[in-house]
Amino acid sequence: MEHRRAPCRRCRVSDGVLHEIDLARGALLLLVVLATLAFMWLVAPFAGAILWAVIAAVLFDPLNTRLFRAMPRRRNGAAAATLLIIIGMVVVPAMLLGAALLREATAFYGRARSGEIDVAGFFVSAQGHLPDWARNWLKDVGLGDMDGLQTKLGQGFADSFQSIAGQIVNIGQGAFGFFLALGVMLYLTFFLLRDGHALAAQIDRAIPLTLPQRVLLVAKFVSVIRATIKGSLIVAVLQGMIGGLVFWALGIPGALLWGVAMGVFSLFPAIGTGLVWVPVTLYLIATGAIWQAVALGLCGFFIISSIDNVVRPILVGRDARMPDYVVLIATLGGFELMGFNGFVIGPVIAALFMAVWEIFAEGPRRASAPAHRHASRRSVE
Repeated sequence: MEHRRAPCRRCRVSDGVLHEIDLARGALLLLVVLATLAFMWLVAPFAGAILWAVIAAVLFDPLNTRLFRAMPRRRNGAAAATLLIIIGMVVVPAMLLGAALLREATAFYGRARSGEIDVAGFFVSAQGHLPDWARNWLKDVGLGDMDGLQTKLGQGFADSFQSIAGQIVNIGQGAFGFFLALGVMLYLTFFLLRDGHALAAQIDRAIPLTLPQRVLLVAKFVSVIRATIKGSLIVAVLQGMIGGLVFWALGIPGALLWGVAMGVFSLFPAIGTGLVWVPVTLYLIATGAIWQAVALGLCGFFIISSIDNVVRPILVGRDARMPDYVVLIATLGGFELMGFNGFVIGPVIAALFMAVWEIFAEGPRRASAPAHRHASRRSVE
């Protein structure tokens, strides 16, 4: 007759200790999650300021490193000098551009409302140059009444500009909030420049992954983020600036406004600046400004649109690029959910998504590679 051996007392004690350790880890993990969610809720009003502080720290970290090497043991001085350069090169020009854009948008709204800029008349004039079959098709779909169409278009543009004017008033009323967020952004940028590497090391140690996985995740993530920031934001600034200069040189009203619009649309792959300069070229043709239309069309096709193909590879270099369709969907989704900040947050989330899935897909292959080599070695022996 078989007698079952009773578990030893030491085994029961160690099982109880392991159970208590698991409970402690679970409680600690729950506490970490709750504290993190509470902190995120607390800083949510300044999410945009935090985002742009991180972006500024990442972009200007090489400059901050060089300054720190030039002034050893003065990390505060290097971070302060870098922050002053950021203010002089980015913040002040951006504020001046915003003020000028505000004036330009207000003036453009006034000209459109007074009829000096007749966008609705352009569509009516363009319809008059269409072939008979196209005009008949427009009549069939209810767009054949030119007078009614002009009235509807005029009312639509008036409503649109009225909405823009309302947004301008809201911006003016929210000036205190803007300067408060700007102060938080600059304050946080200083500390990220000074202590960013130590903070990144702490976050890296806290990620519950193996060392090779953490290295691969950080490498992929940073590579894609740098490619997105350098290849999108800087190219957008260049395209908007050159496009605005072309509009100004041709005497087209609202050159600054059109330049900013081209810079914004250039952030969307497969859409680009053509969404601005092509309709304006058609408008110039319809209004009889033929030489301006030809000049704008040539500059738009050979200069403005080619900036992306020439400058982006130079800026991105060896950094990994996401496919254009992923960038487009992520940018549109980010803009829809988070407004202007979504232009950056959308591609960042997409980069994290692709990096995590790449690590997950490579994990089984990396794990099976040593076993395969070991089996091959045994078969040879």
